[in-house]
Amino acid sequence: MAVVATGKPAVTNFRVLEHGQGWSLLECRLETGRTHQIRVHMAQIGHALIGDPVYLPPQTARQLPEAARPFRRQALHATALALTHPLAGETQQWHSPIPPDMLALLQALRRDAPG
Repeated sequence: MAVVATGKPAVTNFRVLEHGQGWSLLECRLETGRTHQIRVHMAQIGHALIGDPVYLPPQTARQLPEAARPFRRQALHATALALTHPLAGETQQWHSPIPPDMLALLQALRRDAPG
């Protein structure tokens, strides 16, 4: 998956909730649902996800804050999902708290922040 001129349209809106030296916590809202959409768009703008084995270049991974380097999965989590059921036409929603390993990562990144 990649951003290419001949590709299908994909729109990811995001806002920065928090940031530190070499990391940011984002809220992403998708207008489309393409495979790997968030991962591809973040990598395209030079901000690949921590722990992403496909889109995080090794040289960038080596420059991550020390607290992020041992994280062994994509630092990506859907806290809320909503969609319109294709048959019933009703909106369905799901919510899920941030998992403990990601909370620990965020706490470690905050703790290691200079200042």
